[in-house]
Amino acid sequence: MVQQYQSPVRVYKHPFELIMAAYVRRFPNCPLIPIFVDSEVVKEEHSDDGATVFIERRCKVEADAPRLFKRMAGVDYLYFIHKNTLDRRERALHIEVVNETFSNRVIVQEICNYTVHPENEEWTCFEQTASLDIKSFFGFENAAEKLAMKQYANSIKKGKEIIEYYLKELEDEGVTHVPRWSPPQAPPPTARLQLPLTSAPADAIPVPTAKETPTASPTDLPAGSPDDKLDADYIRRYLGHLTPLQESCLIRLRQWLQETHKGKIPKDQHVLRFLRARDFNLEKAREILCQSLSWRKQHQVDFLLDSWERPQLLHDYYTGGWHHHDRDGCPLYILRLGQMDTKGLVRALGEESLLRQVLSINEEGLRRCEENTRVFCRPISCWTCLVDLEGLNMRHLWRPGVKALLRIIEVVEANYPETLGCLLILRAPRVFPVLWTLVSPFIDENTRKKFLVYAANDYQGPGGLVDYIDREVIPDFLGGDCLCEIPEGGMVPKSLYRTAEALESEELRLWTDTIYKTASVFKGAPHELLIEISEPSSVITWDFDVCKGDVIFNIYHSRRAPQPPKRDVQGAHGSIVSPATNNMQLIDRFWILGQDYSMVETALTCKEGESVQGSHVTRWPGFYILQWRFHCSPACSTSSLPRVDDVLASLQVSSHKCKVMFYTEVLGSEDFRGSMTSLESSHSGFSQLSAATTTSSQSQSSSTVSR
Repeated sequence: MVQQYQSPVRVYKHPFELIMAAYVRRFPNCPLIPIFVDSEVVKEEHSDDGATVFIERRCKVEADAPRLFKRMAGVDYLYFIHKNTLDRRERALHIEVVNETFSNRVIVQEICNYTVHPENEEWTCFEQTASLDIKSFFGFENAAEKLAMKQYANSIKKGKEIIEYYLKELEDEGVTHVPRWSPPQAPPPTARLQLPLTSAPADAIPVPTAKETPTASPTDLPAGSPDDKLDADYIRRYLGHLTPLQESCLIRLRQWLQETHKGKIPKDQHVLRFLRARDFNLEKAREILCQSLSWRKQHQVDFLLDSWERPQLLHDYYTGGWHHHDRDGCPLYILRLGQMDTKGLVRALGEESLLRQVLSINEEGLRRCEENTRVFCRPISCWTCLVDLEGLNMRHLWRPGVKALLRIIEVVEANYPETLGCLLILRAPRVFPVLWTLVSPFIDENTRKKFLVYAANDYQGPGGLVDYIDREVIPDFLGGDCLCEIPEGGMVPKSLYRTAEALESEELRLWTDTIYKTASVFKGAPHELLIEISEPSSVITWDFDVCKGDVIFNIYHSRRAPQPPKRDVQGAHGSIVSPATNNMQLIDRFWILGQDYSMVETALTCKEGESVQGSHVTRWPGFYILQWRFHCSPACSTSSLPRVDDVLASLQVSSHKCKVMFYTEVLGSEDFRGSMTSLESSHSGFSQLSAATTTSSQSQSSSTVSR
């Protein structure tokens, strides 16, 4: 497996030329890096005007590995090739590093860049990327990979210290400014200015050479403004302390989202929570983050706080609310579960209303974390929850209530990981172990470690509540002096209970009242959506996510309406949908392409996890059919024999099924104003894709594909 590293942007508040003067002092060896034994220049080239300098070095590094590894490998030193290109005119240094030792077994690649800060030309930016691919290493590939990544992480920390050390050394020598390069005014002399190899005189402009932990050039990063990048100071200020490899995971996941999910990037704090929930395993974090983003989109969770109005019953009987903050500045939520009539709330409101209440609490918690981060000038990404169980009894173990609680826990665990900093359970009664036995298996192990349980009045002594909350904000019902504006709760009147049929209808309305619909796509059975257009120049817009499998998206036009299957009903925009299934086929199998119907858009292949938005300006009235068709991945071209993975996949029924979540809307020609740029299609998704821009001149479409 290839291990990759991407650094944040490191900013030196010094001019580029002064940084280069410090950098060049690292060669031919550096006492601050004991394993960097020596280096020699093997090639050096200068441009005629002296603006560009290229230096190639062969560096000798001590193999910092256990004796067993050294004996097996038969080497005590490793050799690397460093290629440095200095552009004095553009004030940029590009560094490339590759390994010479074991190059047939191990591939090490590093790229570093020193550039001028885009907003302050007196500052210098440093970025670094690296990759490690161990193809074979005497049967110890995993051990060698872990050792190499550990040593590399240590060298990353040294990088900034080395530059700061030599900057201080220059300052002690009285060098605080190095003039910028300027083109020669006269023909260059015969004698050429040589690059100092060991140290640079105070009045010389040093030419950098390589061996700093490598960097990604700005052009290697996703297209965008410099503000799209994360710098080290921002990470420390708003996200907290991260190791170099953790920083790399965050930056790579964030860049991947920028490339594939353009325009809908979640906040850095939110991305970091998913990484922490999976111990910074990039692939696992990306998977659960994509699932969560799709869930949020389908149920419009981003607009929950603004669009959902809590029923009056929740205002009166839901015994929970926000209350100041804990000692660390984390928002504090208090829930008097023992005083809550959970059975009454479920019978009167239904499970879905309670779920939305909990989701709104979590959304509010995210907002409060951002506010507290600004107020306390330190990163706050989670909140503290205090649960008072006084009054908990067997009534709270009512089976439908426990079932609702388990579902709520499941949804919160999947979509709000690492938001709970600490959960304080106070005045736990004897019945609590029974409830804990039912609930704990559904709670993530890392989350369970954050639970602290106090029986009776144990919370009042040392090591209790005062260790987490200031005395001034301890609620009055827990013996404090602070007034807590949380409802007292009580029993929900049975006259407010609703019938099972009414609750089922309400729950169906809550979660189907969404602009997004889902559909299944099978091998040989595409899903098709019919839109009737009465006026030309109307605009068909679409937004869909490929939740499972790969699909091909097509748009067709026909002057005659397809015959709908029996039991089907007319849907929005003239689309024909079936209440019995979420798969619909409309194009008659006897229709001939080019005669009965025509393709008005180039087919678009969409990978699993993609999010695709686009629009089409209709040229003719009639019937337009949006089609999602199953896409079979091409067989491995390197071998005529099927792979084991392909054979196993073909045996699974699910391998022949795809799922899409879609929304369409038609803008009438009289309603549409402005340029088509507002409706350009962006092919952004949850997985990296390579798709060409498609524009149908015949259909006057504005469909473009961007990554």
